[in-house]
Formats: sequence, structure tokens, C-alpha cells
Amino acid sequence: MARTIMFIPIDTLDTCMDFSNILRGVLLAIKHSKIRSGLFIPIAQICDNQHPTTTKININTNLESINLADSAISAHHALKRILSSQIDILMEEIFINYKKNIDKYDTMLVQGLMPSHTNPYVYILNTKIAQILNAEIILVGTENNNSFPQLKERITLIENSFNSNKNKNVIGIILNSIDNIDFNKININDASSKKLTAVNNVRKASLFNLDTKIDTQNLIKETSLPLLGYIPWSLEIIAPLSIDLFCYLHASPINQGKIRPVTSIIFCINPLEDMLEIFQPGALLVIPSHRLDMLLATCLAALNDICIAGILLTDSYSINKATWKLCRIAFQTKLAIFQVTTSVQQTISNLNKFILAASSDNVKNIERIQTYVAHHVSRKWVNSLHQSILNKPIINRYQLSAAEFKYQLTQLSQKIKKRIILPEGEEPRIIQAATMFVERNISSCILLGNPKNIKRIASQLGIELSARIQIINPEIIREKYVDHLVELRQMQGMTKLLARHQLKDNVILGTMMLERNEVDGLVSGSINTTANTIRPALQLIKKAPKNLLVSSVFFMLLPKQVLVYGDCAINRNPNPEELAEIAIQSAHSAIAFGIEPRIAMISYSTGDSGSGDSVEKVMEATHIVKKKRPDLLIDGPLQYDAAIIPNVAQSKAPNSLVAGQATIFIFPDLNTGNTTYKAVQHATNINAIGPMLQGLGKPVNDLSRSALVEDILYTIALTVVQASKSY
Repeated sequence: MARTIMFIPIDTLDTCMDFSNILRGVLLAIKHSKIRSGLFIPIAQICDNQHPTTTKININTNLESINLADSAISAHHALKRILSSQIDILMEEIFINYKKNIDKYDTMLVQGLMPSHTNPYVYILNTKIAQILNAEIILVGTENNNSFPQLKERITLIENSFNSNKNKNVIGIILNSIDNIDFNKININDASSKKLTAVNNVRKASLFNLDTKIDTQNLIKETSLPLLGYIPWSLEIIAPLSIDLFCYLHASPINQGKIRPVTSIIFCINPLEDMLEIFQPGALLVIPSHRLDMLLATCLAALNDICIAGILLTDSYSINKATWKLCRIAFQTKLAIFQVTTSVQQTISNLNKFILAASSDNVKNIERIQTYVAHHVSRKWVNSLHQSILNKPIINRYQLSAAEFKYQLTQLSQKIKKRIILPEGEEPRIIQAATMFVERNISSCILLGNPKNIKRIASQLGIELSARIQIINPEIIREKYVDHLVELRQMQGMTKLLARHQLKDNVILGTMMLERNEVDGLVSGSINTTANTIRPALQLIKKAPKNLLVSSVFFMLLPKQVLVYGDCAINRNPNPEELAEIAIQSAHSAIAFGIEPRIAMISYSTGDSGSGDSVEKVMEATHIVKKKRPDLLIDGPLQYDAAIIPNVAQSKAPNSLVAGQATIFIFPDLNTGNTTYKAVQHATNINAIGPMLQGLGKPVNDLSRSALVEDILYTIALTVVQASKSY
């Protein structure tokens, strides 16, 4: 199983490319250690002020087969899901993309989303992505012009948001000391020369040399986070190319010249005698086009072997041919000269919006940056990754995360082609779920309802109904089931008149279709009561052979584990034999859906510490299961905390093979089960799929009337699996 590490920026890191290249630099460092590593991008990043030339930069790299950017979900699609309150569905789509590639690698790095003024959803998305991927987290920050308290505060807030009492997910931090050009601090009326280096407050720190504005040692000490990398500022590494600036400003070429890195930008608005020291290699000189003296002086400097990065002329002033004739010899030095029509002030404003991500597709430069980053990643940490792969931890096979459960359920149901009848076909949530169901190529659905009404509702929802969704008008088919219903219920006094009346109920009609094998399963309950859904099934489908009763389970989708709760919907006060049957049925259901059964028979006491009728019932039911199914791991009576919390289990049931790691919770009665499932669901804000019925001859499943579209989707998928021969 691959180790998954998510990199989450604590601020904007100035540019998208900074963050992208930090990740790829880390990836390169890991790859040098012969670790099979990949980079997974869940959602494509959209930066503020994104420049059209950014697209290729973020994905073009020479690292072989490690970039999975092609699987990234578009920002537009992600936003659409968010605005439609479908974040959980978005997370499942991300998880599916992740699972497509994870088996190829020992370590998978995940690119988190960068904070943005225009995207308020970044924090919750990063949190949920880290959760579904069960990822360790590395924070990535930049010193910028932040004070120590500011940087420390942001690190602490984000670290605490991801760490809990049980799990310490944040494993370290990488600091990036690159700053951006702050053109806003330029006063155009200042009498002194206007000189801007590509990075403010030039700092040439080496790795772990903390002679910077921020006391990094103190920072790391106070945040208790290991420093996994410190990327020193390097002007040579981060300098943009002259062509990038010219293209960004839509400048017109006068002399194309040579592309050179820009290490400083100088606005030449003062007298020439005050600016002679500006003629330095790497300088981009911004010259008002009426300043012929500065233009000629710059050409002279170029002729004296000073590699000026280029000249950018401002304003729309037209320079005469005689002047250009004097400059022509300087063109032979490959001096780039471009012109914009904007004023100096406007050019400053435009450059203020330039980001390093808006650079040309210079693969060599990108690789140089990534190599530089790789050199400054902690070798000790990289070696620890290599060691952790050699000493692979034993995976807890009894823990199946919610994301993994949904993924396995989808994969399993895609292999089984069944037809599921949905009697509440005119309910908007049912239409949405059915559409998503067939979009995922799982099975086909049948909607019972008026075709005109269904199509109208779908249109209002912006849904184009698939041809794989069959719509049946119940008014047309009711009569054909009258005689058979009378035959099935004749002993109970059924007549044709009564049958016609009952068949006006679409749930009964759908159940008749299931009984006659015209469909493979039924899902209802979004607008009907549990009794209205289950009663027809009990009367017409009846119990499967060798089943003592019909019971139900809920699949409780906790973030890191899926638990099975039974019975929370059907049997009010089962006797010991019935309770044992519920436990055995629940174990079968757990196995069918990839959950290894460890059954906890829940009571208000553990072992023989308590007494009473309820405790005796649970104890007897446990013995019955052990006798009938000695292959199943079961223990009881167990209190809930002893069943689920390892530390409590050590104290209350130290010799139990179930306590502290139970996957199935069997409650003594409906009152306890229903109350517990609802309390856990709402207290933890998790999905609870069910109730899924057990013991029926054919699959019929109930929905909560408050069921979300996603709940309906997965209940249909459960029904497909139940309908398979393997179930």
C-alpha cells in the first residue's frame, strides 16, 4: 500500500509555479532514492490573475511518468459540484482518479489547492481531500514579508485543523523563502533612481542557515514541526526571462535580440548622470521613449560587453530613423528592444500583476528550479521514506475507510448488470440519483411515474435523461398484475377490487414486478414510510429459505472506518434466537461488501459485570452464534466504548478478540439501535447508508425520507450487489 503525502500551502506562495515546482522538486529528491513516486493533482489549480501562458508550465517536466495532472478534475467541474452541494460526490470522483494510479507507486505526493482571494472553498476542499486519501500532510510556507508571529500563527492554525487527539497527520513543514516584486512601493515622483531587484530584501541563505528575517529555528521549535526542507532565495534560479515580461505586456519587438534572465528592473526616469551605475548584467531597463539619451547610453553599454537583459520603451513616442541608425550596431550584441504604448506609471501597474507562473515554456529552466529544490529537501526525511517502504507496516484489514468502501461498492456494482425499480420515479432526488447511477456505468434503473412529469422535472434540474433509464407509466401496467396479486394473497381475503385499489400504490406495483422477476431489486422510501416500503415485500416476496426473520443494517461511513449497525429499523425487541440471527445475517452482509466481520453484541455492561434481562438476552444470543457459526469472531455483552476504543477494551475486556476493533455492532433492541445510529450520524456528520434489508427472498431496500442524492445512489448500488448470485 502506497504512502500518501499531501502538500498544503499555508499562503499563496506568490505564484502557482512556486508551489508546483516545490512539489516536483521534492518528487525529484524522492525519485533519486529509487522510490517509485508519483504526483497526484486532485483538482486543477486556478490562480488569481492567471496568465494564458501558465498552462504548459505547470505540467511540463522531464520526470518520467510521474505526473498525473491529466487526471486532475477541472476547477470548473469542482465548483459546479460545490455549488450543487455535491462535495461528497466530488470527493468520490477524486478518489476514483487516485485509485487508478496508486498501485504503480510506493509513495504518492498529492498537490493541495492554494489559498485564493477568489476561492473560499480551498480550506474545506484540502481538508476533505486529505481525509479521503488518508494522507499525511506537509505544510508549505513562504517567509515573504511576514513577521514571526504571523507565520507562526498560520502554521499553528492549519496544523491544529488537521491534527486530532487520535491522529497526528501533519508530519512537517517546508519553508520557501522566495518573495515577489512589490511594485506598489515605488513612488514615481521620487527623485532617486528607481531600481527593483527581482526579489525584495535579497537573501542568500543556504539550507538550514537561518540568517534571514524569520528565526526559523525558533519557528520550528514553537510549532513542534520537523523542518523537511528550506528553499533558500536564489536570484539566478527564480529570475524571469525577458521574453516572459515582453509577452506579458504585449510589447512590440523593435529588435528581437536574445532571451536573457532578468535579475533587476530599472525605471530610467532620472537624469543620465544619476543612473550610470544601473548598467549591469541582467538589468531590464524601462525607458520612456522620449529619453533618447538613456536609449543611446544603454546601447553603448551593450557594445562594452555588458549583457543588459533588454530595453523596454514606454509611451507611444516614435523614435526617428537617425537615432535607430546610431543604435543599429548595438543590435549585433543581440540586445532585445521592445516597446509598449502605455506610460511608465501604467507599465509599473501592469508589471505588478506579473507572476512567475506566467512564463514561457522553458523546460530547461523549470528543470533547473526543480533540481535546486530537490537539493534543499532534507535527506534524512527522504531516507526515512525509503526505510518505511522497506519496512511496510501491517495494514489493519479490519478497517475500511468510507472512501474505500464507496469505491469498492461502485467497482463491485459495475461488474453486475441488474435492473432496479424505483417506484418514486417523480421525486427529484430519485431522478438525480438514477442519472448519476447510469452515468457511472453501473446498472440500469426503471422509474415508475408519469413520463411527462419525469421529463419536466429532469429538465428543471438541468438533467438529460439517459436512454438507459427506462420510464414506465404505472397507469398502463397496473391491470396486468391484478390477477396475480389476488392469487398471492387469496388466503388473506384479497379480491380483484381490493387488488386494483392496492396496485394504485407504486411501491406495491414495483414489488409485484420484483416478485415476477421482471426487475432484480427495489429501492423506495424517499417519500414513503419504512412500513410502506417493507410491508409489501414481507407479504409478497417473503423471507429467503433458512432465514428466521428479516432484519436490517446501516453502513456507518466514518472517515477512516466503515461500521455495520444492526438492527436499527425492523425488529423491535428480538429474542435471543432472533438476535443471533440478526448477527449472522449482518456478518454475511459485511463480508459481501468487503468488511471483515468482528461482531460486538452491545449491552449496557461488559462481560459478566452486569445483570438483568437485557444482558442475559445478549449473552444467550452470543452463545447461539458461537454454536451455529464457530467461524465468526463474536463477543458479548460489550459496552459500546469497549467495542470500539482500544484503550477502553484493554481495561474492560483484555482477552477479547473483538473488543476495541469491532466492525459489526448488534444492538439488543430497536430503541437502542435506532437511537444510536441517529446519534452517531448527526454528531459526527457522516453518511449512513441504509437501512439495507437482510433475509428477504429478493432485495428490497428502504431510504430515509431525508436521504441525500448520494445516499440514494449508494443504496441502489447496495441493491445491485444484493441481487447478484454471489450474495
